[in-house]
Amino acid sequence: MTTTVTPPDAPPPGAPVKESKRPRLPKAARAGGQLHGGPIAYAILIVFTIVSLFPLVWTAIAASRDNQRLAQTPPPFWFGSGLFDKLEVAWKDANLGEAFFNTTIVAGTSALTIVFLSTIAGFAFAKLRFRGRGALMLIVIGTMMVPPQLSVIPLYMMVAKLDWTDQLQAVIFPSLVSAFGVFFMRQYLIQALPDEIIEAARVDGASSWRVVWHVVFPAARPAMAVLGMLTFVQAWNDFMWPFLVLTQMGNPTVQVAVAGLGRGYTPDQSLIMAGALLGTLPLLLVFAIFGKQIVGGIMQGAVKG
Repeated sequence: MTTTVTPPDAPPPGAPVKESKRPRLPKAARAGGQLHGGPIAYAILIVFTIVSLFPLVWTAIAASRDNQRLAQTPPPFWFGSGLFDKLEVAWKDANLGEAFFNTTIVAGTSALTIVFLSTIAGFAFAKLRFRGRGALMLIVIGTMMVPPQLSVIPLYMMVAKLDWTDQLQAVIFPSLVSAFGVFFMRQYLIQALPDEIIEAARVDGASSWRVVWHVVFPAARPAMAVLGMLTFVQAWNDFMWPFLVLTQMGNPTVQVAVAGLGRGYTPDQSLIMAGALLGTLPLLLVFAIFGKQIVGGIMQGAVKG
């Protein structure tokens, strides 16, 4: 016979049991709720937004004024009446129509090839087992530590020997691969691509190329979008190497064309600012169109990782 010990604070037999009250979570902390920032968070975001947009707004303001007004103290903080006139003069003087076309070819080709080759190489370093994998990866990372200025002279000698000066291939071919892209894709695929998925594809009889096309590329899509955007922006803004091998009257890129504006005894600062503003607008348009998809891809990759 067993004896049941009843605690002194226990309710009598047959009495309804009261449910323990749990502290109610705020709506923002419940599942599916949306977090909202307070007034301090909004104030900080507004300040950072204003600081980030100020250089672009100041460029537009300076492009709408003349040198005399820009030299005065305090400088102007509002738009003048000559913005569109300066933009038109900069467009014609710098031949920006051809420069935009050339830069789109250079930046687009570099972005596509770097994303494609870096994804394949990153998959090989992340998931394949072969002799010398670690040493090769160290060599790839080591090339990132070499200053690009050291390769300018031998690269220019090679371009001159191939008779590629003032031609777009002189800018395209040196930028077809990226050590940073290989390292970036390797680090992403290590976490985002489980080995079980690759093994399952192998068991189903998939070849190496089918594994890359149907397994690796879909899994790496968020990182590929980010790498493509970074590469496109870097190629669009590249100045030193295009300035050495291209000319403004031949096949200029945007940066080379803008560099030729405002030359003279007294450079026209407003004209230079107008050219810089025109060269920045395509990047803003790209971010406005694809920014949401890229941020969504980053968040998707973070959840997968």
